[in-house]
Amino acid sequence: MNLALIPIFLALGAFVGFMAGLLGIGGGFTIVPVLLEVFGHEGFATVHLLPMAIGTSAASIVFTAFSSARAHHSRGAVHWPVVRTMAPGLIAGSLVGPQIASALPVAVMAGIFGAFIWFAAARMFRNRPPKVLRELPGKPAMFGVGAGIGVIAGMVGTGGAFLAVPFLTRCSVKMHTAVATSAALGFPIAVAATLGYVFAGLRKTGLPPYSIGYVYVPALLAIVVTSTLLAPVGARVAHSWPVARLRHAFVAMLFILGGYMWWKAFHL
Repeated sequence: MNLALIPIFLALGAFVGFMAGLLGIGGGFTIVPVLLEVFGHEGFATVHLLPMAIGTSAASIVFTAFSSARAHHSRGAVHWPVVRTMAPGLIAGSLVGPQIASALPVAVMAGIFGAFIWFAAARMFRNRPPKVLRELPGKPAMFGVGAGIGVIAGMVGTGGAFLAVPFLTRCSVKMHTAVATSAALGFPIAVAATLGYVFAGLRKTGLPPYSIGYVYVPALLAIVVTSTLLAPVGARVAHSWPVARLRHAFVAMLFILGGYMWWKAFHL
């Protein structure tokens, strides 16, 4: 392992943790492009670059999602009946998503990932709560929605909040509760997706040392350490910094990262 990479992973975790605390956003869309570039420079096999970056991102979200869900639960903001109803579908979808992602050509997956980054960036730029259209559907529909969110979140290595929050708010769930509940939903998504990427990579050859399937352990540990430390700092300064302006800057960065993923789609 190249020890010179550790400061990069630590800095990435610090940035992701700070922005998560400041703006309430997950780090998957930021982590994956950076890891893709770092892993490429380190000579990881091209076919494994994107699955390794996404799998490592998903594993890091296990810790951040648990911490976030615990904080929201302590404030009584999580709608646990929704979590219990959607969890089976989320888990099933999040196990399937990594198998799809690892089976797709790397270039195709890079383009898909770039498209979802742009989608999330556009939603954040608009920053408008979705219109309430109906009440929460029944259990079969909740399972189906959960499975769909799980597949997409599992494919791109995120907690799925960019899909879960709009769905919940359209179903008459208040925004604060929707955000808190989506944080809790992110935990089973991340756990299942991590297991999916571990399983998808177990029989692959040419993986780097210190990896478990498609999870690169040194990057995971470094990202988790600093993201956990910096998230509370970001939450504290959120009250004094111009958050709206920072959100726009972060959106601009996401559009650039999405463009980078599309560029990689044509050069991998």
